[in-house]
Amino acid sequence: MNIRHLIGGLAVAACSWAAAAPAHAFCGFYVAKADTELFNDASKVAIARDGERTVVTMSSDFRGDVSEFAMVVPVPSVPEEEQIHVANPALMDHIDAYTAPRLVEYYDENPCEAERQRRMLKDMVMSAPMPVGAVMEEAEDLGVTIEAQYEVGEYDILILSAEESNGLIKWLNQNGYKIPDGAEETVGAYLKRGMKFFVAKVNLDRHDGSGVLRPIQVAYEDEDFMLPIRLGTVNAEGKQELFVFAMTRTGRVETKNYRTVKLPSDMDVPIYIKDEFGDFYKDMFAHQVEKENGKAVFMEYAWDMGWCDPCAAEPLTRSELRELGVMWLDEGPADDERYFGPAPVDVYVTRLHLRYDAKTFPEDLEFQATGDRSNYQGRYVLRHPWRGDYTECKAAGEYANSLVKRWDTEAIELAKLTGWDVNEIRAKMASLGYSASAIKGVDLDTPKPKKTWWQRLWGDG
Repeated sequence: MNIRHLIGGLAVAACSWAAAAPAHAFCGFYVAKADTELFNDASKVAIARDGERTVVTMSSDFRGDVSEFAMVVPVPSVPEEEQIHVANPALMDHIDAYTAPRLVEYYDENPCEAERQRRMLKDMVMSAPMPVGAVMEEAEDLGVTIEAQYEVGEYDILILSAEESNGLIKWLNQNGYKIPDGAEETVGAYLKRGMKFFVAKVNLDRHDGSGVLRPIQVAYEDEDFMLPIRLGTVNAEGKQELFVFAMTRTGRVETKNYRTVKLPSDMDVPIYIKDEFGDFYKDMFAHQVEKENGKAVFMEYAWDMGWCDPCAAEPLTRSELRELGVMWLDEGPADDERYFGPAPVDVYVTRLHLRYDAKTFPEDLEFQATGDRSNYQGRYVLRHPWRGDYTECKAAGEYANSLVKRWDTEAIELAKLTGWDVNEIRAKMASLGYSASAIKGVDLDTPKPKKTWWQRLWGDG
């Protein structure tokens, strides 16, 4: 696929205490998200999959004169016109926002008051709430067959088959599709598998004149759950970003032929990251890609569509999900036969992100839908300290000591996540008042610098 051209009160207290340990309900306040706009040449593909039924929505990152736009996508069979649709671009923006990694923040309470509340509630069990013609002849001469041609929205679409890759590529280039040099081997591999080619161009007479190209959708049935990406590497200027939003009713989606890795999540990060979240996330992602030698697919989100916590955007409505190809929502008994109110949204969405080129991803992506419905999100946490009298009570003094240790841990973890220099991080935190020197009136048990492994082995020498 030429992806580059596609494509208050006690409840509040309970949340703050629960935040110290892993929890299924995160609470906290949503601050910012790391959506696809942070990345250059980022293509977005949504896939709704149920059994062998598949709907792929391909969102174009094309910039420039729409008359120069062309899409070439391998497909397993010849779709009928009714199987091709043009979607609202806002749908892709919404699912991007909903699944984006997020930054959240908490505010520490007065430790003395918190201690009093703990004593009052000692015997209470607190649990987090669950959320609710000439062209034809020319083609024949080159061994190319035009299997079908359609007009869908602003696009003219052809479905092509071919005897060999050279003839197909020559025909495509002669007709304005601008296939790059070096594509013969990749195209030939798809032809050997019996695949057809879905090609689309913008019809200027039917286009509204704007610079926006609406996503193209294709519905088909195929036993292989895959996404062809190799054509996108032929003319790539460096690495490309691909985001896949996979929707099933069984559970999360993983890649079979590449490692699927969860991004580090639930890390406390220094307060100043609030103003630098975009830079932080880009550097963190790049660092994690490097650690995996550029050969992993990263999971950024996996969650039931019915709810979110915290929400970077509201869940997609049933209508929006249908438009994105979720075909099973209206199947089975009518809503009023099973439920007193609206039926629940039985859609599980997985957000996958990869940075790829022909060397690191030489094969197309092969997916599998699992039965794992456990929730995961890329989530990074800001914890605002309480700034009161640290001598007010014993708990306040203990809290002050925990703050100093917490800030040092945040600096170390941020350096591990991003590859940034830990001393520069510490210095920036100190300049903003997040260091031992900002705490007065308490004898601090300040964290000592960690020894190197050889210092631990042979003493301080």
